Amino acid sequence: MMIHLHFRIPASIPLLLALLAAGRVAPAADPAGSGLILSRQAAADFPLSADPESPPWKGTAGVFAENDTYGKPVPGHRTEIRSRWTESHLYLLFTCPYQELYLKADPKTETETSQLWDWDVAEAFIGSDFRNIKHYTEFQVSPQGEWVDLDIDRNRQPAAHNGQWNSGYQVKARLDRERRIWVGEMKIPMEKIDSRKPQAGHLLRINFYRLQGPPPKRKMIAWQPTHSNTYHVPEAFGQLKLEKEK
Repeated sequence: MMIHLHFRIPASIPLLLALLAAGRVAPAADPAGSGLILSRQAAADFPLSADPESPPWKGTAGVFAENDTYGKPVPGHRTEIRSRWTESHLYLLFTCPYQELYLKADPKTETETSQLWDWDVAEAFIGSDFRNIKHYTEFQVSPQGEWVDLDIDRNRQPAAHNGQWNSGYQVKARLDRERRIWVGEMKIPMEKIDSRKPQAGHLLRINFYRLQGPPPKRKMIAWQPTHSNTYHVPEAFGQLKLEKEK
């Protein structure tokens, strides 16, 4: 797995990030709050940059996560999520304003970080089985480029969260402490999240989350509210639709 970490945001994107933090960029990909994110096809796979203004991401509409799990606003943490796809990978880009950091000391990016959710992370929960919705996968990236992936089966008692499962996905992160924004990017093999051959029109079940800041002021941010203190509520997932390249 190739994982890269950078701490400088390119000069081309400060204005965009400032607008996102201030809530001045409209969520064009989900205009009616429908719980749908559109993932636009890319002509070919591309290297991770964690840069919203890089060619693959520039002009790509996203959705916003700005409330807690009960739907209550979380000021200062309006998170934008964008998506692209190819025949082999699903890409996700998180732009994450924050007020306080809570980072793991001595981060390791070459190997999986167990219980990464104890620190600051952005998360994607993804399922392709619309009948067995309690089986899905979980992917996380931290501001330091740490990662963890899990295969979840909540049909079991107790629920099985398989940390030994390995998707082979890649991550990259950028952290701008001056502007209090970090960006995390994921490149997830399609074959690990869906048995179908990817094509425009396919739907995936999905939700996006963040954990940010130190206890006891820890922030929970969710795209689709779970109406619970946990993120593991598959009944609350929204949908991601693969859209043909225009």
